[in-house]
Amino acid sequence: MNKLITFEGVDGCGKSTQLKLAAAWLKARGEQVVTTFEPGDTPLGKEIRQLLLAGDYLPVPEAELLLFLADRAQHVRSIIQPALESGAWVLCDRYSDSTLAYQLAARCLGESAADLKEMLRFAECGVSPSLTLWFDVPVEEAMRRMKIRAEAGEKATRLDAEAASFHKRVSTAFGHQFDFAPDRIARIDARQNIDAVEQQVSQVIKHRFGMAV
Repeated sequence: MNKLITFEGVDGCGKSTQLKLAAAWLKARGEQVVTTFEPGDTPLGKEIRQLLLAGDYLPVPEAELLLFLADRAQHVRSIIQPALESGAWVLCDRYSDSTLAYQLAARCLGESAADLKEMLRFAECGVSPSLTLWFDVPVEEAMRRMKIRAEAGEKATRLDAEAASFHKRVSTAFGHQFDFAPDRIARIDARQNIDAVEQQVSQVIKHRFGMAV
């Protein structure tokens, strides 16, 4: 079993904060940890991220999907695979479940289409997470948090700024993915405060990987 953990959920669910906290306590236990994210955590990926989220040109849904998959393949080969082969834990902010939720489901490209799911597997280059943490929070709460972030000066991406109906389709898709793969995906109640959510995360990771408390 590899030590790749992916952190998933709608924008504003708190996954990025929890990834940093999980990395900190794993490092405190003496573990080697690599934190990474999608899209954009490689030199090529930065260019793709600009095209996807902040560029001057709006990609059509099919082009958006292909750009995300290109970023993933580069990301896996450049960062994730080498880190896993070195024995490190890899904590990744978004992976294939996000593509299923945002591009295939919310963009209505065909969540159940076998050929599109084969493309997702191809872009993973044979690397699937051993554990996915799904931070489940009502869309209304997630959007409230995003508004607070924006008021604090954080710039929203093009996907952040989508309508509530889009984010609701994303949320529903994550729920369906959890139902389909409960052995891999663990639901985290992200409505709670940061400390309570962190406790849930640490318990799930310790249980899944057989770590001493």
